[in-house]
Amino acid sequence: MKSSKYIYLIILIIILTSFIAGIFLASRVPTRMASHWNAQGFVDGYISKTWGLFLMPLFSFGILILFWFIPKIDPLKKNVEKFRKYFDLFILLLILYLAYIHALSLAWNLNVRFNMNIMIVPAMAILFIFISILLKHAKRNWFIGIRTPWTLSSDKVWDKTHSLGSRLFIVCGIMCLLGLIWPDLLVWFILLPILASTLWLTIYSYLEFNKSRH
Repeated sequence: MKSSKYIYLIILIIILTSFIAGIFLASRVPTRMASHWNAQGFVDGYISKTWGLFLMPLFSFGILILFWFIPKIDPLKKNVEKFRKYFDLFILLLILYLAYIHALSLAWNLNVRFNMNIMIVPAMAILFIFISILLKHAKRNWFIGIRTPWTLSSDKVWDKTHSLGSRLFIVCGIMCLLGLIWPDLLVWFILLPILASTLWLTIYSYLEFNKSRH
């Protein structure tokens, strides 16, 4: 598809820009770069300059290659093509998210100070909400979506589980944003909705599969 080619071109430009930023800023960041922030937003991990500058762009490129390859080997690749534009847009948004985190890391190591968690959460909420859109349109396949033995065995169970998953991921995105009101509890506003949603969707797919057999 022509639109997919443009999306992948934009993604490559984003990744290349991240690499160029790392090269340009190499002389301005410390030898040991802050690389991890705890739940309170304080630095609790460091990494060498080389990895700090280029790990995220390399990781993003790896993600791009993986997601480009997956639809080609899926036994249900025809189903993937039915929602391919949403999948491609998800890849673009994910790469943008990773580039944003990389930019925040570079800014911090250039002595620009801010609360890292508060800066990341709105972007994470947007990612969750777009995942809900992807789930709503996803058709049964082996790599993308809520893959349990029961969703993979039935189009009906797949569709019902993903319809529910779409709504739950919107809730996860909203809960992320609500966590900004209570920064000390922010990590729980992110993790608990995701864990609860994952558990319930697994159980729900099993129940729906059993129901469909009667």
